[in-house]
Amino acid sequence: MTRKILVLPGDGIGPEITAQASRILAACQARGLDVEVEEALVGGGAYDEYGDPLPAGTLEKARAARAILLGAVGGPKWDRLEDLSKRPEKGLLGLRKSLGLFGNLRPAILYPQLAEASSLKPEVVSGLDIMIVRELTGGIYFGQPRGIEERDGERVGFNTYVYSESEIERIGRVAFEMARKRGKKLCSVDKANVLEVTILWREVMDRLAPEYPDVELSHMYVDNAAMQLVRAPRQFDVIVTGNMFGDILSDAAAMLTGSIGMLPSASLNESGQGMYEPCHGSAPDIAGQNIANPLATILSVAMMLRYSFDEPALAGRIEAAVGKVLDDGLRTADIASEGTRTVSTVEMGDAVLAAFEGL
Repeated sequence: MTRKILVLPGDGIGPEITAQASRILAACQARGLDVEVEEALVGGGAYDEYGDPLPAGTLEKARAARAILLGAVGGPKWDRLEDLSKRPEKGLLGLRKSLGLFGNLRPAILYPQLAEASSLKPEVVSGLDIMIVRELTGGIYFGQPRGIEERDGERVGFNTYVYSESEIERIGRVAFEMARKRGKKLCSVDKANVLEVTILWREVMDRLAPEYPDVELSHMYVDNAAMQLVRAPRQFDVIVTGNMFGDILSDAAAMLTGSIGMLPSASLNESGQGMYEPCHGSAPDIAGQNIANPLATILSVAMMLRYSFDEPALAGRIEAAVGKVLDDGLRTADIASEGTRTVSTVEMGDAVLAAFEGL
């Protein structure tokens, strides 16, 4: 039975970068990957067309797909929408919630060719390889009650930070299994000194630890974790944390690598269905200029092949092709440095495709 991939180009630079990733997907199909690829609208573009950032037709296609490739959503064009439920980001959150994509895998890997592009000294980040496992469908982003209301003559905004034991255990097992396959070190990040919900988080992680005796579990407060990522990032192997903390820490870790434009991500549910997307946003300021970096999206295809289709050889071929292009000195503007050649989005796609075909 042919498996389906749904491509959601989204907004801003999304259509440009997913177009290059789709070329790599087509090359994989030519090498025997039995998939059917289709596209749909999500985010701001979907709102403009249908008045909804997650139209019913898009959600139906997403549910039928084995994997989803997402570009990016959002932009200033839609920031003034008074109805928050219509903003582009709600389309993304709706996909995560509707599909049960609870486990977000965000690697922060420093390619040796880009050591000089990092904002930290090369000796601090050389060899960096961190995996952040972020819980994606719970926490303060989804907790109820929430809202803005008037109290004692003034407006008050409120959100609820809530996690159940089962939600914590589910993401904890993903993290322990990931650590078992890597360096066997897991750091659980919380704020248990002031937040009861993360006291529970820490208790559940401790309860799971005896099931994974080969994995070294440690705990760290989120403020210290942020500092340690900048001070000595190579101390980390796998980090597991909740939705909000993971949102912040994964972006911080991404910049250690020189460019957020290099980093893919995966969001998985319990059946292995996944949504794959670059860690960066829609970058509306450079949209349509053919200068965006497509490598994170192309590497997201590699993650898709590895985690949703069990095709490690094809995934490795894509990753090797990206490495060759970097070895050849080709760079988009965000990772360019002295002695390298700056290329456009399409030229970078051309180069990766040629390297993929030539391996």
